Amino acid sequence: MHNKHVNVSKVVQYILLVLMFIILIGPMIWQLMLAVKGPGDNIYSVPPYFFPKDFTLDNFIEALNAIPIMTYVRNSAIVAIISVCGNVIGATLAGYALARLKFKGKGVVMAVVLACMMIPVETVIVSQFLIIRGMHLQNTLLSAALPGLIQPINIMLMTNAFRGVPYELEEAAKVDGANVWQRFMQICVPQVIGTATVVAIFSFVGAWNDFLWPLIVLADDSTYTLTVGLNRLRGTFFSDPRLIAAGTILALIPIIIFFLIFQRYFFRGVEQGGVKG
Repeated sequence: MHNKHVNVSKVVQYILLVLMFIILIGPMIWQLMLAVKGPGDNIYSVPPYFFPKDFTLDNFIEALNAIPIMTYVRNSAIVAIISVCGNVIGATLAGYALARLKFKGKGVVMAVVLACMMIPVETVIVSQFLIIRGMHLQNTLLSAALPGLIQPINIMLMTNAFRGVPYELEEAAKVDGANVWQRFMQICVPQVIGTATVVAIFSFVGAWNDFLWPLIVLADDSTYTLTVGLNRLRGTFFSDPRLIAAGTILALIPIIIFFLIFQRYFFRGVEQGGVKG
């Protein structure tokens, strides 16, 4: 009876996993199938069909020729790198200060960080634009990266990670004469590499996929990021869903590559967060 209950439980778990896979991965697979459908495929058929009847890779080539995708990729990469560096360095420093140091106003700073997490981006986007314009940075890649340079959620992630580092390690280093920077760099930072990788991946994906803010602040085609530039595949009077699908798949490739490179550290960071939480 017990074994039967265990088998039913496993079946339910596998069913739920399959459903989650379909919900999360299904749209991406559908886009890929749409991107390889040729002129002989009726993409508006009812009911729709999944596998292409007229398989082709010409949509990818046409998308590459229609717009300067490599320029947009370069611009997105610059914005993403700035965002990753800013979040990893800034959130690590802020997280260490909030978790390990004692200073006046620490509670106020923590409250401000939490409040920033609750404010919708749309409510401050006009103020952000006015500040960027006042700094004469509009229509630059730096302006596209600045608002996301240090995200509050990443500060909280790093704060939680540093809180999980045993205080005995720092105390022993302090006895040996290590100052605060030495304790930070040599003792604490190596313990939170996994969480820092999680921050890096989240920052990269967020900056790479951001559309609204770059659309507002970038006005020149030469400074467009990939998400904004791909919008040119959608014409005013005509748009080919195959080309748009091919463009989205091309935009997804760098994210997959970035994740594959750092996946080992990512899962370690997720595991650390789960244990500490």
